[in-house]
This record gives sequence, C-alpha cells and structure tokens, in this order.
Amino acid sequence: MDGRDLVRSMKAVGSVGSAQGLRTVRAAWRRRRADASGLPPRGAERARVPGPVLSVEPGPGGGVVRFTRSELRVTVTAGGAVFWSWDGVGPEPSYALAGPSPEPDPRAVLEPDKDGAWRVVAERMTVVVSRHGAVEVRTPGGVTLRRDLPPRWWEPVGGGEARWMQRSEVAADARFFGLGGRASGPRLRDGTYRLWNTDPGHAFGPGDDPLYVTMPVQMVVADAATHLVFHDSTWDGGVTLREGEEGAGSGHDRAGTSELRMDGGPLRCWVMVGNPARVLHAWASLTGAAALPPAWALGHHHARWGFGSEEEVRRIVGGYHERGLPLEAVHLDIDHFDAHQVFTVDRDRFPKLPVLAEELRRDGIRLVSIVDPAVKAEPGNAVYDSGTAEEAFVRDAAGQPVRGVVWPGEVVYPDFTRARTRRWWGDLYEERLSQGFAGFWHDMNEPVSFAAFGESTLPRSARHDLEGRGGDHREAHNVYALGMARAGYEGLRELTPQERPFLFSRSGWAGMQRYGGTWSGDVATGWPGLRASLSLVMGLGLCGVPYSGPDVGGFDGSPSPELYLRWFQLGAYLPLFRTHASLRAGRREPWEFGDDVLGHARVALVERRRLLPYFMTLAHLARRTGAPYVRPVWWGAPEDRALRDCEDAFLLGDCLLVAPVLDPGADRRAVQLPRGRWYDTVTEEAYEGPAQVLIDAPLSRIPVLARAGAVLPVRGEDGGLELEVWAPARGRTGGGLVVADSGDGWDEPEIERYVTRRKGKRVIVERYGEDGRSEPSLPVRVRGLGAL
Repeated sequence: MDGRDLVRSMKAVGSVGSAQGLRTVRAAWRRRRADASGLPPRGAERARVPGPVLSVEPGPGGGVVRFTRSELRVTVTAGGAVFWSWDGVGPEPSYALAGPSPEPDPRAVLEPDKDGAWRVVAERMTVVVSRHGAVEVRTPGGVTLRRDLPPRWWEPVGGGEARWMQRSEVAADARFFGLGGRASGPRLRDGTYRLWNTDPGHAFGPGDDPLYVTMPVQMVVADAATHLVFHDSTWDGGVTLREGEEGAGSGHDRAGTSELRMDGGPLRCWVMVGNPARVLHAWASLTGAAALPPAWALGHHHARWGFGSEEEVRRIVGGYHERGLPLEAVHLDIDHFDAHQVFTVDRDRFPKLPVLAEELRRDGIRLVSIVDPAVKAEPGNAVYDSGTAEEAFVRDAAGQPVRGVVWPGEVVYPDFTRARTRRWWGDLYEERLSQGFAGFWHDMNEPVSFAAFGESTLPRSARHDLEGRGGDHREAHNVYALGMARAGYEGLRELTPQERPFLFSRSGWAGMQRYGGTWSGDVATGWPGLRASLSLVMGLGLCGVPYSGPDVGGFDGSPSPELYLRWFQLGAYLPLFRTHASLRAGRREPWEFGDDVLGHARVALVERRRLLPYFMTLAHLARRTGAPYVRPVWWGAPEDRALRDCEDAFLLGDCLLVAPVLDPGADRRAVQLPRGRWYDTVTEEAYEGPAQVLIDAPLSRIPVLARAGAVLPVRGEDGGLELEVWAPARGRTGGGLVVADSGDGWDEPEIERYVTRRKGKRVIVERYGEDGRSEPSLPVRVRGLGAL
C-alpha cells in the first residue's frame, strides 16, 4: 500500500463526507486493482525506426514507400488534403472522419526526387519522402512548411501496443495554435500539452492543463502559408512545442519543433495547406459540417447549479422580464434530478415541469437539461434496468460492469463506442422531451469517476466495444464523450425530426462539431479566468469547433461588479452566451451587481439580440465552410506578424472586430487593427489599419469596430430583418453575406451576397443572389457617413 495514497484516502473520507468519501476511496483502490490485473505488463521494449528505402509502389494519389522495418503510405485526396501513415495503416476506422475517406487525386503522382528521395506533387503542396523516412511538406513554390523526421517506435518484446514518437520541424517564424481547448492559448507557447481529456476537479485558470477537450490537431501559421496537421490516434499522449528563432546563434534561423509522443494507436496523420479559411474548410470537409443550432440557442442563456425549485426558476425569469432583459433559455443542473439520477425529475421541487416549460416557451424561453452519462447502479432505476437488459455498460476484464462514483453514488457507464448502446441511449431523450426540455448539455463525460487518489476516470483496463473491434479504455477514453454526443444527437434527430437538436458537451474530440458545441467547463472566477475564456473559444474554433463559450462570471466564487460586467460584455459577442455558476458561488443575475452594472448589462443584452441575424448567418457559414464565428485578428492576413501575436481581440465573422477588456481598472485599451478602415460602432469614429490604436473602453462598453463596407444582417426596431451597412472607404468596395433563417428546421436558405461601393457621397448596395443582381429586398441603414 502506498502511504501517500493512504493519507489521501483518509482526507477524502474527512472532507467529502463519510458515505461519498468512502466511495471515492473504494473507487480509487478498485481502479488500481483492475489495472494491475487487467492491463498487460509493459516489460522490456525494443526500439525501431523505418530504416532505408527498399522499394516504391506508385498508386492513386501517391503510393507506398517500403523501408526495411516499416512502410509509408502517402495519398493526396481530391480535396487537397494529404494523408500518410506508417506500418500499412489506413485512414479508417476513425472516430474523426465524418464518412469514408476522400477519394485520391488522380493527378497526384509518386515520382523520384533527388538524393534517393521520392515525392508526390499536388496542386497545393509537394510531399517529399527521404530515403530514411523523413516526410517534408512544401508549398508549390518549394518553401518547406513542415518536416517530420523518421518516427520511432518502442514495441513490447512479448507483443502489445507500441508507443511512438514523431518529431517535426516548422519554420522559424511559425506560431502554434489548437490542440483542443487550452486555457493558456490561443497561441501555444513552449511547453508540453497532454492529450487526455481531463476534469481538473477544481475551477481552472490559464496554468491548468489538460482540460476537458484535447485533440491532436495543430494549426501552424507561418509567413509562407498556414497548415493544419491532425494525428489520428485516440490514445493518451503529449505534444511538446518549441517556437523557433530567426537569426539565432550564428545568424541562422532555428526551426520551431513539435514532438508528439503517443502511448499507442496508429501513426497516421492528415495535413491541409493554404490560408486559414481554406485549411478549415478542408478540415470540415474531412471531419463533418458543424451542427446548426436553432436560432434561440444563439441568444442569452441563464444557468446555475442550484435552481432548487420551479418557484425559483419563475422568480429568476420574472426578474429578467421586470427589468426588460432579453432571455432565450434557462438551464437546469443536476439538482432538478431525483437523487441526481439522470433522466429523472425531483417531483417535490419540480412537480409540474412540463407546465413550467410550456409557460416559458410561450414567453420565448426554452428549458435546457443537463445530462450525465453515469447511471446509478441500483435495481429499480429504470435506466439501469434497461441498460442492463441491453448489456449497454462498460465492462472489466472479467466481464462485469465497471463501477465508479459520481453524484448519484455507485454508478455504471454506457459504452458509447457500441452502436446498440448509442441507439438505446438516444431513445432515452424521449423522457426529457416529454418534460418540455428543448436542449441538452452533457456534463461529466470525460468520463469522470470520483477517486480519492489517482485519475478520476475509468480504469484503463475497462473493456469497450470500439465498433466491434474490441479494446480498452486507453483507446476509448478520449472519444467517450464524442460517442455520447453522437448518441444524443442521433436520438433527437429521430425523436424530433422537424427540429434542429441543440446539444453541447463538456468533453469531446476531433469531429465533435458534427453533434453540437462545447463550453469552458469550470473556469475560475477571476481576471485570469476571463482571459482563459477567450483563449478556449478561439483555440477550439481553430480546431473546427465553432460553437462554444464560457461560464460568464466564472464557475466558482463571487466576481466583483467590474469583473462580472467585463465578462458579460465579452460573452455577448461569443457563440454560446451563458451565465452559470456553482452551487457554492455568488449569484449571476445582472441585477445582483448594482444599478450601474444592470444598465450596462442591459445594453449588452439588447445588442446581442439585435445581432442575432448576424450570428445566425455565421452559424450557417460555419456549417458550410468550416469558418468559426470567432476568428483571430490574423484570419485574413496570417502573414502579418503583429496580428499573429495578438491574443486579446478577435474578429466576429468578417465584419466586426471585438476588443474585450481583460484587465481590472481599464477604461481605455490598445487595439491592433488589420488593414483597412474600421469604425467604432458607438462613436462611428474611423481608424485606419494596419495600426495599433487607443480606444476608449468605459464600463458602459467594450470596443467593437466594424469593417468599412461591411453589410450586417441585424434585427430592426420593429423586430424585422434589416441591413446595417458601414460606408466603404473612398475608392474601395465592401460587402457581406446574409442567410435569412427561419429559426429552426432543415431548409437550406440561400446565401445572399451584398456588395457596397461609393458613388460621390452616396453608398450603393447591390444584392447578388441565385436570380442575379438586384436591389436589396430588405431595409438598409448606412452608418459611418459622418466620418468620410
């Protein structure tokens, strides 16, 4: 027995309470015993590298290069992405891909290169394979973007899963982004980032890693081009990044490096090259279009762990109505369950939940339910009984259901890597719909099992179906939440076929955008937590997850009025705009922070509602192109290094630049502007970029600037749709895209393109649609004319 673990066990019993504390102690020891007996011993290992080239076999889109100890498959797809893999591994099966892998590009040919190397020349890149197994990605002009050195494997002598390492070099000027939701981003500095979805067990800040959503997805931005690389292995691993230096040492550049180490799984990767928009479009084509939220999900949501009754929900909603504050959704946490059991209702505190839901819906407010994966392991619990009959739960090496500890006590876990289990789970949402819920947030799905010591998740030896292939939790852990999201989404599509499902998940993996979005999880209340909130949203967007947002105000503690307001103002411009807090935290209603904060929060809420048509347009564009709503300021000019290093502002679509206040006491802030003219949306003062400008940021607002020539669909004073046009600069044109959405359903509305230009002192706006060029059919309001 480990003495330190014994001390932790004693502390757990004392701090958590006798019953639950004892459960967490038993769970920790049970997990340790399960892994000791259920995992193969590692034992001695032998190292392996590819060795020299033996032969080459050209094929569609590329071919196979055989080395003495491995073989490399290289395929350029018709969409322009390149796939390569070692040891004969194919692109499927994969949890990331939305469907079958793309067809190869017949124009791409494997041909000899100099020094015994081989190359595949494609439209957007050239891939060069050296005679010892290094793989280099170059631009069509011959500039090297990435060079993967020959990989190395460590194989157990007695057989088993091989660990592997892949070291890569990138340009000295390159910057790293991505790897899922990282609190220290969006630009990833030197350090090691773990690839293992993790509930930190406490409110987190910028120094905490890993968090709930990790992905082996890197976006690398350099002067020559942007590229995205995805290593398709779901196993535990880590990425060590080191940025390069230009002119280091004797005047030579030092390349940036990325070293990926994985505990198992295939060594295969995808690479896409181009500008950021093209790269993410290719990524979305590969991993699936983002789920389209219903229009109400783009409004303001109010949540709390601790809405104890129907009366309290009515009181909160009444407070919004009395003060004229827009509200689109109310979220119920685990306290509305019967003894924390999923798919149940506490009838004492919520005796007429469907009636409450209908009352709220008449006022334009939807109810959203939390859903946890853990099922109380107790006969008589309907979900447990039906899941047992379906053999739906994760099992141990002896074939018995794996038990853990979460809010209901002793629990079991559905195996979401099994198709029958997903169908069973999806059908359970009928109970939620019958209670009047319109949306769902998945929590605790890393998955979590409380433990007094060690990892707070399932034993690594736990057995999963993995779509019939069979395997253990080492491979299934990172995609557990992805499978849960798929089960919920597909179940809702069957149960409510005329409505767009609204679902977001605390954990996930590459491709999770197909089923919905995510949120920050338990971000710490404080100014560092505010800054981390923006980092998470931006980083996730660059990994292909466009819909996300933080707990406004932070999950724990009591924010100061200033901090709450600045967080609220930031949230009003993020895709998921939700206030939320812990059971033990201070209140989050805007009126709890004084009349000044209430007045300023009302302005932010009214502006969010005015911009809802623009957010809906961005949602459609994210679905069709992969472009996130929230984009780094370098989105349109990644070669601009000043923009590339800017992390405290963002573009909302193509039209707006948002510069939140992230530091206490600030009433002005510097804003780094991309090229072109930008208007302050409040004062209509014009600024010229590229430049850094100082803009007033009183407590009443954060700086928001509109691009000259932009066309934004907004909600007019009469509630109808209108176009807000910002005057183009003299001699320049502008424009924007508009998708007029009905709010729900599966119709594919037309994308309308508007072009703006100057004619003397007038601004001309023209619509380009499927029927050609025409006058706008919507009311037009031109702004910024006074600054011309």
